[in-house]
Amino acid sequence: MNAPVNTKKLNNLHLSAACLLRGLRMLAKPGLRHLVGIPLLINLVLYGVALAAGFYYFSAFVDWLVPAWLDFLRWLLWPLFGLSFLMIVYFTFTLLANLVGAAFYGVLAEKTIVLLKGQEAPAAEVSLGKSLVADSLSEVKRLLYFLVRAVPLLVLFLIPGLNLIAPFFWVAFSIWFLALEYLAYPLEAYGYRFDEQRRIARKLPLGVFSFGGLVTLGLTIPVLNVLIPPAAVIGATLYLLEGGLGEQSDTASAST
Repeated sequence: MNAPVNTKKLNNLHLSAACLLRGLRMLAKPGLRHLVGIPLLINLVLYGVALAAGFYYFSAFVDWLVPAWLDFLRWLLWPLFGLSFLMIVYFTFTLLANLVGAAFYGVLAEKTIVLLKGQEAPAAEVSLGKSLVADSLSEVKRLLYFLVRAVPLLVLFLIPGLNLIAPFFWVAFSIWFLALEYLAYPLEAYGYRFDEQRRIARKLPLGVFSFGGLVTLGLTIPVLNVLIPPAAVIGATLYLLEGGLGEQSDTASAST
């Protein structure tokens, strides 16, 4: 299936970043804010646990990664490993938060579409029970996709020498996967499942990495990281609608 969006328009650094910032501003918008409360509570609890774990285990993590013969470079490696540790901890808890809040995020994307276009996406016509099951199954499939690729990357942290470049690979993968994660919710509202979502994302490397990079950065900032997941759902929806998501479906509906 061809991508239902104008990939040429969407494949730029500025648009995806601007849509994420608009998503943050829209969190309190009437029609959306009542859907944001439960995901925010989930994120607050999980990121609180992540922050506590980070403070408790960080020093031991750095001591374990830096070999004795590189101790003189600890001052240089500390920020790099610090960023890696934050990415691993917060990314893990983000996956858990998204798995728990998947049904809420699906509804949030659909309501954003209604708010902006004045009509529901085709998938909104499916019963609530079927929608919850489909969203949860899709989330599990994304989780399996993540594990198959993340485990080998984590193994790099255990290999002396390679653990010096492992953080760069981990951050790059985090950026890609988080963008894929949040773009999934509006795409699923129009019936596009996981394999199709990946094909669309691959056509938008600049937009995807700009969006995912800002999301990844936001998740490392206390307080802001609680707001980022629902804002990313709204921002991803805005971004894809800018590229014409659903226009083909809308045209087909109007002609029947």
